[in-house]
Amino acid sequence: MMKLRHDQSGLRPILDKHKPWLVITGAGVSLYSGIPTYRDDNGDWLRSDPIKHHEFIQYEDKRKHYWARSAVGWPPVERALPNDAHYALAELERRGYFAGLITQNVDRLHQRAGQQHVIDLHGRLDRVRCLQCGQFEDRQQLQIRLLEFNSFLAPLTATLAPDGDAHVRDEITRRMKLVNCLACDGILMPDVVFFGGAISKQTHLAAARLYEQCNGVLTIGSSLMVYSGFRYCKLAKQDGKPLMIINRGRTRADDIVDHKIGQDCQTVLTALVA
Repeated sequence: MMKLRHDQSGLRPILDKHKPWLVITGAGVSLYSGIPTYRDDNGDWLRSDPIKHHEFIQYEDKRKHYWARSAVGWPPVERALPNDAHYALAELERRGYFAGLITQNVDRLHQRAGQQHVIDLHGRLDRVRCLQCGQFEDRQQLQIRLLEFNSFLAPLTATLAPDGDAHVRDEITRRMKLVNCLACDGILMPDVVFFGGAISKQTHLAAARLYEQCNGVLTIGSSLMVYSGFRYCKLAKQDGKPLMIINRGRTRADDIVDHKIGQDCQTVLTALVA
């Protein structure tokens, strides 16, 4: 049965007893860096459904929709800085608490905070790849090209949505001119896993190796509604490894967790390293 606590008393002894942990992080960790979450504390959507993988691949209008919104939403994500939760996790890694960290976020803020062993489960927003030749391009470089061909986007600001998306009017997206691969003129896609897309075999294998090295699973700032993160909670339960959750809202794993702290993750983590 879940042991729900609204304070973190007893947390450090549990961490000490079962280290090293596999850490899984979600959007709640980046919230104080100014990057919104997809869901509220009940795990419900805060916005309309995001673009699906097959939609981006098949339909030019969907790609225009994505890149128009991304061109407006990218600058604040590019400027985002790690917050105290990111730095606390990096410090706990240095102290030997973690086998590694799997993040569902695509903002690379864990790495910028100094975290060494990180797997970007859903990819990374700071680069794009060509669907034809596979070549990568830096996202900031692409931003320059996008604005060269779509100068009307440059002065726009918008309410930031998760993962560098932003809300812009439909008439703006219809005016969007797409920019293609510099090497082969192929279609460019952000190097992230859209909903309905597949995580690469290489990423799965790397994550599995981290899981094998851990004595317990600790999830932080995630509702775990996406199965790619929840699966490690199920594995922990199956293998008899302790499962701990730090998240102020409801999660998909609440009925199998061993210990849950229903508090803001930044508050809990910063207290741990104080």
